[in-house]
Amino acid sequence: MSPRVVVVGGGITGLVAARRLAARGADVEVLERDDRLGGKIRTSTVRGRPVEDGPDMFLARVPWARDLCDELGLSDDLVAPATGSAFVGRDGAPRRLPAELVLGAPTKIVPLLRSGVLAAPAALRAGLDLVRPRTELGDDPSVGEMISARFGTAVTERLVDPLIGGINAGAADHLSAASTAPQLLDAARSSRSLLAGLRRVRARSTLEADGPVFWSHRDGLERIIEALRDDLAAAGASIRTGVPVRSVSPATGGGAELSTDEGAVVADAVVLATPARATAALVGEAAPEAGRLLDRIRAASVSMAVLAVPDDVFRRPVDGSGLLLPRVDGTLVTAVSFGSTKWPHWADGHRILRISVGRMGDDRGLELDDDDLVEAVLRELDERLGVRHAPLEQRVVRWIHAFPQYEPGHAARVSAIRAALASSLPGVELAGASFEGLGIPACVRQGGEVAERVLAGAGTGAR
Repeated sequence: MSPRVVVVGGGITGLVAARRLAARGADVEVLERDDRLGGKIRTSTVRGRPVEDGPDMFLARVPWARDLCDELGLSDDLVAPATGSAFVGRDGAPRRLPAELVLGAPTKIVPLLRSGVLAAPAALRAGLDLVRPRTELGDDPSVGEMISARFGTAVTERLVDPLIGGINAGAADHLSAASTAPQLLDAARSSRSLLAGLRRVRARSTLEADGPVFWSHRDGLERIIEALRDDLAAAGASIRTGVPVRSVSPATGGGAELSTDEGAVVADAVVLATPARATAALVGEAAPEAGRLLDRIRAASVSMAVLAVPDDVFRRPVDGSGLLLPRVDGTLVTAVSFGSTKWPHWADGHRILRISVGRMGDDRGLELDDDDLVEAVLRELDERLGVRHAPLEQRVVRWIHAFPQYEPGHAARVSAIRAALASSLPGVELAGASFEGLGIPACVRQGGEVAERVLAGAGTGAR
């Protein structure tokens, strides 16, 4: 008999898991508490053009998201960014990021010196990595600990933290190197000199490069969600939105029982594709150890101001994909994406800016209403880029507790959570951005992997 599987969470991880399960003959139901599918993948319209409210692209040089687009018939409409260069703030002005970085870490010192991103003594301090003795690293050092030991704190604060910390809405000193920057950790472990190790990493990636680094969809990344929904409907899977799940507990006779506002739902297996905090609330009573560990995965909140502005909004010319602002400068804004420079199809006769505010430990943006937030970010942009116009259109998007923090020990914590769940709630699996990767490709991969785990265990917890 086909196993009945309930997937809780209609983001891309849950939908990919449901699609894989349905394709393999499972009886699948997706329950999503919001009134829409997609999670942080959301495309809205700004002045008649599709603009992303969440992620605006996915990494091309890992296969999972691109392969999914191939399977869904979406690949012909994938587009690459029109520019790859970016800026970082220093002394109130944008400085172009130096060439040949790996996640913000330098592979050469001369471009770093010429960029002006660091003062000359700090850039020269980074070069001392070539002659320093090997640094002994623990099992899972923080990114900041590893980079500062080899290159000095200025490289961490002015280059690595704005990039890696910006991606994760966290601080490099509190992010696991193994979970957020494994290529940096591998380079540090494989070579006495991190600079030399990163040169090899960059040389390999250059040799393996084939096509763009990133992709997006011309009509918006939400097209992926729509195509997944259509595939699930065609496969006979049930999708219910606006249905919060309150708890998961063992069912009489095996399997699991889910308590919802619309009554109990019983399944042979359950996939929890929900954020860590939500997952802790779902399993905390039946699996208290798993709930305790899940609660230790913290998450940051981010506000995003999406603005349509006149083409000549900046007094200073900008031609890159965006501007990163280092945490140490104390700005409200963490990053500005020059959206219509990256994606020319987003605008016609105007620019689209996506301005990010907030990171772990900095919730100032949440204390401002939408109009005050826009006023504050424009003031900071005026100081750095010379803004001369008010927005033609504006929208503020709030992503509350949406950016999980992979702190040192994260992988071991996830393993312990899985073990605790297996002991107390057999047949209940988890996947998603809180656990083994934030980006779209990582979530697609996790969706496929969790489906395979469920299928491998089908029957062990069957009713």
